[in-house]
Formats: sequence, structure tokens, C-alpha cells
Amino acid sequence: MQAPSIGGAILPRGNGSVVRLARGSSLSDFADKIDANPASMVQALFHLGEMVTATQSVSDDILELLGSEMGYDVQIVSPEDEDRELLSSFDLSFGENEGGEEDLVARPPVVTVMGHVDHGKTRLLDAIRSTNVVDREAGGITQHIGAYQVTTHLGDDERLITFIDTPGHEAFTAMRARGSQSTDIVVLVVAADDGVMPQTVEAINHAKAADVPIVVAVNKIDKEGANPQKIRQQLTEYGLVAEEYGGDTMFVDISARNNTNIDGLLESILLTADAALDLRANPDMEAEGVAIEAHLDRGRGPVATVLVQRGTLRVGDSIVAGNAYGRVRAMLGDNGENVAEALPSRPVQVLGFTSVPGAGDTIMVVEEDRVARQVAQSRQARSRKAQIGNRRRISLETLGEALAENKVEQLTLIIKGDNSGTVEALEDSLLKLDVGEEVNLRVVHRGVGGITQDDLNLAMITEAIIVGFNVKPVRGVAELADREGVDIRYYTVIYQAIDEIEAALKGLLKPEYEEVAMGSAEIREVFRSSKFGNIAGCIVRSGEIRRNAKARLLRNGVVINDNLAIDSLRRFKDDAVEVREGFECGIGLGSWNNIEVEDEIQTYEIREKPRS
Repeated sequence: MQAPSIGGAILPRGNGSVVRLARGSSLSDFADKIDANPASMVQALFHLGEMVTATQSVSDDILELLGSEMGYDVQIVSPEDEDRELLSSFDLSFGENEGGEEDLVARPPVVTVMGHVDHGKTRLLDAIRSTNVVDREAGGITQHIGAYQVTTHLGDDERLITFIDTPGHEAFTAMRARGSQSTDIVVLVVAADDGVMPQTVEAINHAKAADVPIVVAVNKIDKEGANPQKIRQQLTEYGLVAEEYGGDTMFVDISARNNTNIDGLLESILLTADAALDLRANPDMEAEGVAIEAHLDRGRGPVATVLVQRGTLRVGDSIVAGNAYGRVRAMLGDNGENVAEALPSRPVQVLGFTSVPGAGDTIMVVEEDRVARQVAQSRQARSRKAQIGNRRRISLETLGEALAENKVEQLTLIIKGDNSGTVEALEDSLLKLDVGEEVNLRVVHRGVGGITQDDLNLAMITEAIIVGFNVKPVRGVAELADREGVDIRYYTVIYQAIDEIEAALKGLLKPEYEEVAMGSAEIREVFRSSKFGNIAGCIVRSGEIRRNAKARLLRNGVVINDNLAIDSLRRFKDDAVEVREGFECGIGLGSWNNIEVEDEIQTYEIREKPRS
């Protein structure tokens, strides 16, 4: 069959053949798959209205467009499939081969505490752990994810429960969602004196999406105005029906401040776990888990809070998490003690990564450091290609728009924070700011750790503002930023950062102006002067007439000239700055002499309209 010709470029005919390409592939990658000439594919795309080079990563749409023209069924491999194929090439897998029934042993439940801001989530954990976390949080708001394991009793048996504390501020939607996906049970904290709030509903939705059971902790029952029964009634609207109402959701009335009925809550968690879940894992396999949080510590390097989900994690294991890898140098428990091995459902801080993992990255143990490094590097390359491929490219149709884009205002940011979850949540919140189509917000880089020389260089090239969240510049960077005029903003509470950047975005919007009427005057007599021209003898009918104010002249309600100015203003023989309603005055309109008795002079000013 004859090969197709697109714009003179001879290309092989696909006949419906399937071609699997990774996201962000180049035309050279495509050509290698079908044994074609990359130059011909560049020529063909040019005639289809796309200007790309052979080695440039291109978007999914362009790959599919070219494939359809050539008769190929181009399938873009999803990141999940790519990861699965990558791991299988190293004889690795995640979440599989957990062993038979005889290999599984009971593990503690993993519990996520969710709810509306200021409903007492952190104080509840504080009461459970008998430590004070609240006082260390900036603004009284939890801004990191923490994981803790506590010991309790159910009857005569000693049991362990692992708690994940997710932040309550609305900016951390993504972090709360991640918490629910790595948990077995959600404890929904609702204040008895406040009721169901927007983030309460949000937490319910996250828990339902993760298909995990919910235990409701009705907090602050000791406060005036507390009404636990009202909370039960409100939550029935969201499918949470209390057991006393014939439902299957356990409600526990507590006071975190006074340590009231905390043991009852822990017992309810264990009863729910035993009744609704089969919590077992194989402790003898290679460890697998999830990075709950990660940050860069000045003295210890990258530190990740890891929740082991299956297997046993030991000091000395080679590990890979997302694009990061390393060897477990040390593990710390939630009280700072050294841990030699971590069993399923055990949260530990892991030291030894070469870079900071992403919050929510899966963690697995591999046989040696070489494999860990190769997996991480392959993931980095794939991520980089996908990021480049999804950038907006210039086509023939959009070339005019691209040339005109220098008129579009843009605020460019670099975000650095003390941990990856916070950085991700801050970026997500900022990109959701809606201030109209006239102004864009662009995040050119985000990362964990102090503000470095590289960050500063990037900010100078892109004219970006650096946002530092709970981090400061490394030595010498602040002085250089001052010399180069790079703006660095520091924040410790996330909503302050959001508010300030929103205000900055609104400041970039082109100002809107409105006309404000100042006054009007009626011409009662016209005085003709060879030296000054025609002078209007007027009486001010409304407002006030000011010298040098903008003015328009109306005759019988029709505008004769609306580009005038009050050139001179006199009261009798004296010059005046302004003349108010009810007084007579003489008005000169500069060189404009076409005035008649009964004409109306209106004055106004143009003011910048404040944006809402």
C-alpha cells in the first residue's frame, strides 16, 4: 500500500497498528517505534500547523494527531503504567506478592484525624499522646502531617493504634486527601458548639472516596452551647447515621481539653477496625509503604516520615521513593528514639535519602543501591519529559497570540518550603486564585529546603518573586538578593501568603477607571473679551466647580464638547479655586468660545475604580 504523504513528506502507513509512547515523547522516539525518518515527521507536522523539532518533547495531542494522519493508533502510557513497566523491568512490584494466608499477621489500624479548622483535632491528638503540639504551631494551625503510634487496651489485650494528623486549614485539601488514601479509619472531629462546617463535609467526602469507615468524635462537649445531639442530626444528611439511630457509625462524645472519654474513643476505633476491616500484612517481605511527609533538615539532610504498609523496614535497607533513593541510615520513632526495624503500620522518620521524596510517594525496599538509583533516575527522566511535553507549544494558528503575549501581565513565583506537602498545598491554593483573565500566575519552580543561589539565579532570569515558607536563604543569598533586587517573601502561616499574593495579583491587573461627577453650572450670560475670549457667567446648580477640572459642554441636553477643562474660575474680580452650589461665578473654557446662554457646563474627574 502506498505510504501517506503529508505536505510532501513520505511517511509509513500504520494500518491501525498500536504504538505505545510515554508522555512527553519526541518525534525521534515516535520514529524509532515505526522505523520512520524523524525529519519527515517534522515536515509533516509543520504542514499540520505545528512547529516542533525532532528531539523536542511534544504534547499528547500532537502525538495523537500525527499518529492518526499516518494511520497509527497512538496510545499514551499513563504514569501508573509507566511506573509498573519500569518496576517490572527491574523485577520489582508494589502491593503484590504479599504471600499466602499463613504469612499474614494482624497489624494496628492506621487512623486519620480530620475535621474543620479549630474543632480540636490537634488537641485531641495532644490528649492521646500526652504531649503539647498545639503550642508549637504557628498561628495555632497545624501545617505539617505528623504520624504517631499509641498504646491502648481493649479488654485485657494491649493494642496499638497509628494516628495521622492532617492539617485543618482549607488550603491543605490535597494533604487531607492523601491522608485518607493511606489510612484504615477516619476520625471525624466535630465541635459540639459549632456544628458541621465546610471542611467537615470535605473530610467526609475524602473518607468516602477512600472507602474507609468513619468514627465521629463530638468534641468540646464541656463548652457552653454544646449540643451533641444536633451534631448527630446534622450528619445524617451526609450519610453518617449514629448507632443509637439505627445506623452503623459510632459517635463518641469527648472533651479533648479535659481528657474526657478519650479511652472511649480509642475503644470505638478498635471495635470499628475489628468489625469492619481485615487488618493483616506480611511482615516477612521486603518493606513497602508511603511517605506521609518529607523535609530537609539542616543537620540530618532529607528526612521522610514513612508509614510502613507491608513488610519490615530495617536500618541498612536500600530504598526508593518517587524520584528519591538512598539507604536507611537511621530510623526514629515518634518520640525521637532510635528504631532498628519498623513493622507494618509503624510510622518512622527515615534518614538516608539523597534528596527529598514527595509527600505521598510510595516507598519500597530494593535489593541494592544500584537498583534504587536506576529506578529513581528513570523516574526523574520520565517526569522531566512529561513536564516539558505538556508545556504550551507555539503553532501556526497561535503564533500571533504568542507574539502579543508580552501585553499579558504575569506574576512569576518560586516556592520554597520546609516540607513537600506544604509546598504542594501552597502552590495548589495559589494556582486556584481567580482574579480574572487579565493576569496570570506562574510557578516556575518549587522545592524543599533553604533558598539557594540556584533559586536566586532562576528568579533573576524569570523575574520571579521567591516565596519562602518556614525557610530562610542560605549564607550569602540574602545579600545578593538585595544587590540584584530580587524580592524574597517569608511566611509562617499559609493564609497570609495566599492573601498577600492575591493582593499582588490584583495589583497587576490593569486599573479600571470610572467617571465621578463633580458639579454642574448653567450659563446665564456670555461676556466677550478680546483678551480672554468668551467668559461664561454662570450659577452653580449642583456640587462644586473647581479650577482645572475636566468639563463638558451641553446644549439642550446634547454634548457639544466633552474634552474641555475649567481654565479660569472667578468670583466677581477675584480668582477662585472652587465655587459651590448656589453661587455665581465666571468660567473660562480656554480656547473654546462656542458658548451660549442656557448651555450647561458639567465637571467631572476620572478616578481609579477599586477592585473587589
